[in-house]
Amino acid sequence: MFIFPVDSDTVVHTFYATMGDTRIEAMLWEKEEAQQLCRATPGMENLRYLQDQWNLWGLFFVCFLGTLPPDREVVISLCYVQELPLQPDGAAQFCWPHELFPRDDYIRRILCKEEVFENLHFSIRLKSAHGVSHIATNTSYTPLQYTAPDQTSAEVSLKSLPWRQDLELLVYYKGSHALSAVAERGDPKAPPGSLLGDPVVMVTLMPSIPEVVPSPGQLGEFLFLMDCSLFQDAQNTLLFLLKSLPLGCYFNIYRFGATSKAFYPQSVEYTQESMDNAVGRISSICPDLGGCDLLGLLRSIYSTPLLHGHPRQLFIFIQRKISSEEEAVMAEVYRYRDHHRCFCFPTNGCDSFNLSQAMALETKGECVCIHSRMDMASEAVKCLQRALQPLASGISLHWDLPPGLEVSVIRKAPEMIFQGHQSSIYAQIHGQAQDPEMGEGAVTLQYHVGSQSFDYTLRFSLSPSPDDRLPVHRMAMMHLLWKLAWEGTSRAEKDIRHSAVKSSLRLGVPSTFTSNVAVRMKQRDAWHRDSLPPESSMLSSPSCNLVPCQLLWSHGCRPVRFKSTKFWMVQKCQFFLEMLGRKGPDTEALTQFSASCKEQEASPEEQVMEEPPAFNISWDWTVSPLSTRLCDFSGLRVVVALQKANGSWPLTTALASALGLSKADIEGQRPSEDVPPTAWATVLALAWLHQYKWKVSWSELLEAKACRWLRDQAEVQLDECLESANSLLGCFVEPTVFRI
Repeated sequence: MFIFPVDSDTVVHTFYATMGDTRIEAMLWEKEEAQQLCRATPGMENLRYLQDQWNLWGLFFVCFLGTLPPDREVVISLCYVQELPLQPDGAAQFCWPHELFPRDDYIRRILCKEEVFENLHFSIRLKSAHGVSHIATNTSYTPLQYTAPDQTSAEVSLKSLPWRQDLELLVYYKGSHALSAVAERGDPKAPPGSLLGDPVVMVTLMPSIPEVVPSPGQLGEFLFLMDCSLFQDAQNTLLFLLKSLPLGCYFNIYRFGATSKAFYPQSVEYTQESMDNAVGRISSICPDLGGCDLLGLLRSIYSTPLLHGHPRQLFIFIQRKISSEEEAVMAEVYRYRDHHRCFCFPTNGCDSFNLSQAMALETKGECVCIHSRMDMASEAVKCLQRALQPLASGISLHWDLPPGLEVSVIRKAPEMIFQGHQSSIYAQIHGQAQDPEMGEGAVTLQYHVGSQSFDYTLRFSLSPSPDDRLPVHRMAMMHLLWKLAWEGTSRAEKDIRHSAVKSSLRLGVPSTFTSNVAVRMKQRDAWHRDSLPPESSMLSSPSCNLVPCQLLWSHGCRPVRFKSTKFWMVQKCQFFLEMLGRKGPDTEALTQFSASCKEQEASPEEQVMEEPPAFNISWDWTVSPLSTRLCDFSGLRVVVALQKANGSWPLTTALASALGLSKADIEGQRPSEDVPPTAWATVLALAWLHQYKWKVSWSELLEAKACRWLRDQAEVQLDECLESANSLLGCFVEPTVFRI
């Protein structure tokens, strides 16, 4: 059986295997016809059984090859097109999963490692209109050999393969990283005016985003989605997140279980009133141990219009399994991936960990496994810091083509592009140039970062060298098919469905309207199709046998996919933390933490909030005891709860108590009568928070809000106030704290 992982940016368009005089070929059929053929295919029930039994997760191309006779070999030909992710330095990253290399146990039984490398060849051909610069990989390779005088094409071979690791290859091209374009000729056999018959341009956007302070109106829409079974443990996390948001942004909080419910009918502006209201409602949410309808909640959120100038970012906290709707969830996330970003926080041992990783990867977000309540608050605020980084917005493309040519955008520019990320635009060029000598076009990228404007212009050839593989056309077709599927399901127009099916069959690009079928036949009976597969009646020939072959969504626990380096690191760290969780508890740390807790008198409300709920039995509370005992968390929580939305603190008895002082002491140490009590209290709270910075670094956003507010108080002598605060608190915080 051949298994190949597929992600949303990969198109498997050709597969066949040859064993002696027998050939197995996969092809696309219209879905209704393919379903009839599948019902007549022996062994399909085994494929569906394995779908739930494999220790694999995600989408796979699967084809049964049968039994290989002794002393025989099988030759497999697989053709696929993949949109490669770009690294921050502009390198294109290619990853080949190690699962597709010969299995380690098989090698040990039959061959030594050296013999495998002698018989396993990996040659790479590189091509770029902008020129190939150099490569980097995690194994040894031959020197780069240029095959064109202008260095637009090159070849390289690997001397060995990484043992028990994915093969990772970085390709560095010449030219600008912010904007690049690749044009591809159409198929001369296809009719002009069709996508296949016209040239197609792939434009890659990777804007250069400087570090600037976001201006009001570009702060974002932050949506916090909380699994109801986590609400008691997540109260502190939601408190820290709400207090860390900047004025002027929009936010909402959703709880989901068997049903979902929002704090507000739609996102509200972050003000003192809305923040107080949300904080007051956090503790009123009751746990729900029923179902987990994340799909319904996401559909509800995606159906609401985006707020202009406010990029939508989701923070999803999840502990339970999303039943059997993982594929449907990913389809929704993929559909709107250009309109939002997901930060996912599955708990340790969560059955939806792989889904969380996939959602974050698809939307250029981040997935962090949570092992304790302190981890949850810490990691969530760190991700919020990343979510508040500058981004490119107001993205637009302007085309300059010779007279007579027009452009139709297949996949339009996204609403925004986050720092270090890319987006690919596909466009069809149709018409006839009035002047055949004008063989160049140009595209200009314009965008904003805060109040700054940027633009880049790139010229590209409209007469590229022919490429029979049509990789750009196939990727463009994939996006067009998704678009047609979404429009077709809403309008159910027959012409859209017919166009999607015809295009899909012609290029071998899967769609929601088609399905794979494989046929085993003798080599002499193999057909060579130019456009469409043969009639189903031909499969009734005695020399043809149907073979199980499908794109399957596996529900196992181990993801195998083309992953970015960051995604790979998340998996490795997850494995390490799971091993760490199997060790015995840190007895000394727990003893010290328990003793420190007994020395403090917590209020009845605090005791209830700190008590782990009975239903939360899957968490490993011994993984991160150190961060919990490094600071007075109950005092920290009170200080955070008292901060205003603008970043200031009022001078109250509650604040004084949380700082370990009396209100009289604080008022008596005020530097002068000219210092407003609120400014003096804010400097004190800032100094108190900053002395814990090495212990709880995730207070940085709270400190930054306080510093911005203090800098706006022109009449306050900050250095003098800080000196008095250091004396009163018995600490030493330098004046550089005000430059956070």
